[in-house]
Amino acid sequence: MTESKAMILGCSGHSLTPEEKAFFSAERPWGFILFGRNISEPQQISDLVAEMREAVGWHAPVLIDQEGGRVQRIRPPIFQHYPSGQQLGDLYRQDREKGVRAAWLMSRLHAFDLSGLGINVDCLPVLDVPVEGSSNVIGNRAYGGDPATVTAMGWAAAEGLKAGGLMPVMKHMPGHGRGFADSHHELPVVTASRAELEAHDFPPFVAMKDELMAMTCHVVFAAIDSERPATTSREVIDGIIRDHIGFKGLLLSDDTSMNALAGTIGERAANIISGGCDIVLHCNGHMDEMQQVVENVPVLQHQSLLRAKAVLNGFPTADNAEEAAVRAEFDEMFATV
Repeated sequence: MTESKAMILGCSGHSLTPEEKAFFSAERPWGFILFGRNISEPQQISDLVAEMREAVGWHAPVLIDQEGGRVQRIRPPIFQHYPSGQQLGDLYRQDREKGVRAAWLMSRLHAFDLSGLGINVDCLPVLDVPVEGSSNVIGNRAYGGDPATVTAMGWAAAEGLKAGGLMPVMKHMPGHGRGFADSHHELPVVTASRAELEAHDFPPFVAMKDELMAMTCHVVFAAIDSERPATTSREVIDGIIRDHIGFKGLLLSDDTSMNALAGTIGERAANIISGGCDIVLHCNGHMDEMQQVVENVPVLQHQSLLRAKAVLNGFPTADNAEEAAVRAEFDEMFATV
């Protein structure tokens, strides 16, 4: 990862264009992220992942949002349809032990699926704790509406990924559950007091603060910083994420192209770095936007470089679980899903 820049980028299609290969080789993103537009069949995905790493000259992290439910980038017929976080949480509310086991099993299956294609980072677990009336942008992606349920299920999901050799990314720190707007389109503003946030929204992240990677939310917490969303706020990142929550790992922004953020793409990228994030995440693969990103992010350095190295050194070794047995146990739990 010599001289990698503080960014994770997407690409436009099923394979890298000559322009993308040259761009990634010159600009050296620290990692890549895949979306549905990049997916056609297993060999194609494996080839694309290999192309990405070849472009930067090392085994760079390749991320994907493979949660289950409506946020599952690789779908049938390539991989089975997995239940949502809410469906897992429903099982937990019926039988806690069974629910935790189901969350672990599903993540272990994600690890079987993704590692076979060369993907080594899954943006999971979702640790947001929704409140009544909040935007459906989280909705049934959440395990439940109370922090204890979300913590138990999020922990199990992360452990399942790590058991399969994948790195989890907690999201969306310090909590998107109170957002009454979809941050893909507009900026949510949360007016809850800090005491309410500390009691309801932050606890799952506090409990899992020792994980190595997390993603921010594009949400304004008026009690902490009334002007800037968490992604670009020193008050939130230093005061809440680093200090109160105690997270010392690598902090990724949510997608730079989401319209909750103000300014040009270049201004957004600069604000993300100045706000205290370690990595700018840009997902849509639009070359004109990526060119603005690279002009406004530094080479990984200082604490951000140390955190990035800790991630690379912290990839777990997969256990020896047999895929068929794991899949059979999980499928029995969700035979009607």
